[in-house]
Amino acid sequence: MQKNILINVEDLSFSFDRKHAVLSDVSLPVYEKDYLVIMGPNGGGKTTLLKCMLGLLKPLKGNIHYHGVKTGDFGYVPQFTTFDRQMPIRVYDFIETGLIGQYHPLTRRSCDKEQRVDQQIASFHLEPIAYAAISEISGGQLQRALLARALIQDPRILFLDEPTTFIDSESRGNLSAILYELNKKIAIVMITHDTSSIDDHVKNIACVNRNLYYHGRDEHLAESLEKVYGCPIELIAHGLPHRVLKEHE
Repeated sequence: MQKNILINVEDLSFSFDRKHAVLSDVSLPVYEKDYLVIMGPNGGGKTTLLKCMLGLLKPLKGNIHYHGVKTGDFGYVPQFTTFDRQMPIRVYDFIETGLIGQYHPLTRRSCDKEQRVDQQIASFHLEPIAYAAISEISGGQLQRALLARALIQDPRILFLDEPTTFIDSESRGNLSAILYELNKKIAIVMITHDTSSIDDHVKNIACVNRNLYYHGRDEHLAESLEKVYGCPIELIAHGLPHRVLKEHE
């Protein structure tokens, strides 16, 4: 059965100074109800590629085609390191900011907005901390709040940037379960440098370190990861004890 492509990246190159390439001739599709993991080392261009797909950065060359979707159909969960944990805002109000631009005081009733926020609070089991300050909650709770905010507009594609960083193993398991259920309805694009983030629910994998070394999930994955990380990689099933890197020679 042929898959519908939602986003098609074609021969994309990017540079911040027009001299040093961050991405070079990258081509990559995102399918309807895809679960795509973009992997690679820190500084390899993963976040830059994600921001190009989100329309936040303009490529130096190449094209990004959107098929039946627009940037308003995207949900985005940023990196923990780029998020200000000291933001003076309650969890409830933070989730509500995901609706900025969707409601006008003269055309939409505030009770509609409150209902949608309440639904997200309940869906992500955030009731006990709904009125706590963002600065007071745990990493796992913050991750759920970020997801609730990103999903409140019912996006067709959810983008996540290093979502497993700074959360414990229990929170990682909860995140995996949440993404599995979401993927039944929407496409997911997740970037990570952590090979242990791959689990059985992932459908496609792209390895990026300036160039795109691999797309798909087959027997050549380990070879592509070795090219990207510059050393041998050993992958063992998610959720089991594992060793990510083999010993260097």
